[in-house]
Amino acid sequence: MPVFSVRQSVLPGIIACWLALLCSTAHAMELQILADENRPLSFSENGQAKGLGVDVAQEIQRRTGNKNAIEIQPWPRAYRAVSSEPNVAVFAMARTAAREELFQWVGPISASRASLYGKRGSGLVINSLEDAKAVERIMVVRDFYTHQLLQKLGFTNLELVPKPETMVKMALNDRAPLMFTSNVTLPELLEKAGAKPTDLDALYTVTSIQTYIAFSAATSKDIVAKWQAALDAMKRDGSYAAIYAKWLPGETPTKIKPEPSLAP
Repeated sequence: MPVFSVRQSVLPGIIACWLALLCSTAHAMELQILADENRPLSFSENGQAKGLGVDVAQEIQRRTGNKNAIEIQPWPRAYRAVSSEPNVAVFAMARTAAREELFQWVGPISASRASLYGKRGSGLVINSLEDAKAVERIMVVRDFYTHQLLQKLGFTNLELVPKPETMVKMALNDRAPLMFTSNVTLPELLEKAGAKPTDLDALYTVTSIQTYIAFSAATSKDIVAKWQAALDAMKRDGSYAAIYAKWLPGETPTKIKPEPSLAP
């Protein structure tokens, strides 16, 4: 058989295999990057994803060469996706003991305190978790870490609400004596509700929280490692601190090594 005939018969097969490999690699690198409406960490404005977490994730994407869009979705939907599908990243997720083995983690990207809040002037005094358990009702957002934490701590007086905005409005309208939320996201929620920071009082701090970008368990460990390395580099060169100051002025940005938790 002439040499050119062999080449003609083999070459198409080689090209097909090469293209298949390229397509497979590109597909493997595709990420679904999700966040929820959780100002100032992530939110949608005029169809664009914005917030502290969004800025951090986009800078990591720039440094790692990832070009996938960030989608803002309801938290339950985003949580289901990262829990059950490969190549999904969700932020900003609180890293808790119950979630530790379920996901791969990049962070921390933010820190906050989770407290029980009551309407100012209510006269309610909370000095312990047992005091809180004796209250008629405590509002928490369904499937948020706040919900999962109080459930784990044995609370049976929880009222589940669909969104943080709903919870704040209900608290301001005396629909329940307590709500459980983060000090970082509360100011934006109050402003959105037309209320002042002084309208609610922090009655008892339950835990400190650090939030992360959570990757689904089936995501490539190499991708997760590259994202963590990029975030660590941002913390060293000051770009992360600049993003943090933009969205949370006066708050201390997280370090490369996570701070110990104040969990009960």
